[in-house]
Amino acid sequence: MHVHILGIGGTFMAGVALLARAAGHRVTGSDAGLYPPMSTQLADAGIDVMDGYAAAHLDPAPDQVVIGNAMTRGNPAVEHTLDAGLAYTSGPQWLAENILRGRWVLAVAGTHGKTTTASMLAHILQHAGLAPGFLIGGIAPDLGRSAAMGSSDFFVVEADEYDTAFFDKRAKFVHYRPRTLVLNNLEFDHADIFDDLEAIKRQFHHLVRTVPAGGQIVHNASEPALDDVLARGCWTPTVAFNGAVGWQAEAMTAAGDRLRIRLDGADVGELSWSLGGAHNRDNALAALAAARHVGVAPEVGIEALSAFSGVRRRLELRGTPGGIAVYDDFAHHPTAIRTTLDGLRAGARDGRILVVFEPRSNTMRRGVHADTLAASFERADAVYVYAANIDWDADAVFAGLGDRVTLADDIDHLVAAVVAAAAPGDTVVVMSNGGFGGIHERLLDAL
Repeated sequence: MHVHILGIGGTFMAGVALLARAAGHRVTGSDAGLYPPMSTQLADAGIDVMDGYAAAHLDPAPDQVVIGNAMTRGNPAVEHTLDAGLAYTSGPQWLAENILRGRWVLAVAGTHGKTTTASMLAHILQHAGLAPGFLIGGIAPDLGRSAAMGSSDFFVVEADEYDTAFFDKRAKFVHYRPRTLVLNNLEFDHADIFDDLEAIKRQFHHLVRTVPAGGQIVHNASEPALDDVLARGCWTPTVAFNGAVGWQAEAMTAAGDRLRIRLDGADVGELSWSLGGAHNRDNALAALAAARHVGVAPEVGIEALSAFSGVRRRLELRGTPGGIAVYDDFAHHPTAIRTTLDGLRAGARDGRILVVFEPRSNTMRRGVHADTLAASFERADAVYVYAANIDWDADAVFAGLGDRVTLADDIDHLVAAVVAAAAPGDTVVVMSNGGFGGIHERLLDAL
């Protein structure tokens, strides 16, 4: 069977392509640009990727076209698919029908931490010898790739609330039918899709409706929005973390790299690892709880996490030129920015924290978080903002930061400003959910 993927460049759709190839299909794809680690994985799997979205990419006609949610009406390949009457489906539906059916699906949902928690969970199951399949919106070095078929009934999937496709406006995660569901947190995001937090809660309620009574929902007890979702109807046993009961973690160091893990008030082990911060503490608890539901003892899960090395683009250390640590981070929401900087500030380095920020997401560009954005950088010593392509007044939004903030609509200007300010012992963290014009390499070269 010949499967052609439209929008293969995104991590999710590239993962679908890798799974289709692993299932024995001939796979081709179209996209206008690829994240380099993904292009390498696709090439290694023998997947032919064509540049752009020409209708000719679909001639001769494939047996099925899988359409990513970044594809819209007016796209030449989409229009040809419709005009020619080609068989087409969405990425989530293809995944559900061809990979997930009949398997024990462990889904990780939430506004923040999905990629890291799903990677932790897959890593724990691998360490326990359960050989899971997985599809994750990022690349964890411990897993080696973003997607794998696995050889057991277990499959870990990062469950995104973003819409499925131009022809299916439901959240992606309603397709997955999990038996184990992790609900990490819930805040307003994706302003291009949802009008308000209430609209997102409704989608999460739809997800909860798909979990069987014989399954389990692992939820963050410190999130009122999740309490509201579960109060709307829940037919599945629940297990809490980060609350008065259930799973808890006590930080034994300021950096949070040593944690005492408790379950229902009883100590189950001590986790010493390379990660830190309250957000990773929560991610770890969620992963341990979900793994226990499929039979992994807490001490085995803790042992696995002690060797977990993180996820690319989630506070990933890219280099230390001249004694200056340069990190790449995916943070693109005020809460994620704040928790990342809290974790850095609690770390062992004594120098300053310099943040280089691109407000790239649709929600950020629209100014939805303008009222809370500047305050999320309070732990930073200096903030360098790429202020191009936004719909709000950056000078007004960041006025409260005074001379700590530098605004520029030119990346070279930002690089020069950071290089002029950075000194040995400082930490530079680049925050963006995109490639940011290759600024990471430019900084590393210039420093």
